Amino acid sequence: MKMLHGKFFHTWFVASMIIIFSHSSFAEEFSHDTWQQLLSDHVSLNASGHSTQVDYAGMKQDQSKLNDYLAALAQVPRSTFDSWPKDKQLAFLINAYNAATVSLILTKYPDVTSIKDLGSFFSSPWSKSFVSLLGEKRTLDDIEHSFIRGSGVYPKGFQEPRIHFAVNCASIGCPALRNEAYEGGKLEQQLESQTQQFLADKSRNRVENKTVYLSSIFKWYRDDFAAGWKGTESLNEFLLLYASSLKLNPEQQKSLASGDMDIEFLDYDWRLNDKR
Repeated sequence: MKMLHGKFFHTWFVASMIIIFSHSSFAEEFSHDTWQQLLSDHVSLNASGHSTQVDYAGMKQDQSKLNDYLAALAQVPRSTFDSWPKDKQLAFLINAYNAATVSLILTKYPDVTSIKDLGSFFSSPWSKSFVSLLGEKRTLDDIEHSFIRGSGVYPKGFQEPRIHFAVNCASIGCPALRNEAYEGGKLEQQLESQTQQFLADKSRNRVENKTVYLSSIFKWYRDDFAAGWKGTESLNEFLLLYASSLKLNPEQQKSLASGDMDIEFLDYDWRLNDKR
């Protein structure tokens, strides 16, 4: 009996160590390489060089790879996610949001001209529970607003306004879908690049005399740009951090700082960001 008990304990101990090691390795080694390959193959800069277009027909041909990536995301348990550093968590969530959005478009592609076509009178496409993530079926709104921006189950969020230039809603009016996966180790550089690229796009943001014309993103999420990131307590202060991207001259910068510049918000282009 003692020998059997000893063998049982040894087997249990070895199995337990394998499970612990596997979880530890998984936490360290989770890879966005499949998503990276899909982006490299099917996302390209448009003519202006400030935004991108998506080859959804190509994505459709590679849908099995996209499904594999989404399945891999779904396998990450909440406990593992919570053990990661914040930059790795945020990169994971942005990639999940963007990959899920592409997947949603493919459910009806090519018979879709806008992501809004995928909603209904009673619900928006962003309120559909179709993303398996962190142990539950999630909506795109859950990922962006509950986790990334912070409410509900994840109240603190990441307090990072530049995510609005990283999460992509599959529309021409959106900031570019970056043609590389987000990674925790280079997230700061990626978010900064996305922000500069978007603000430099004169079709979405421009300055004319004493008026700043901005994407409606700044209207919808104005509070996020005035919540203290890098000491900014107003949208004007946030914009001044990117005066060079907006090509604000010294006089315009002074006017914006004093609140003497008008701000107008441009209509949003919800047409699909498709390469056709």
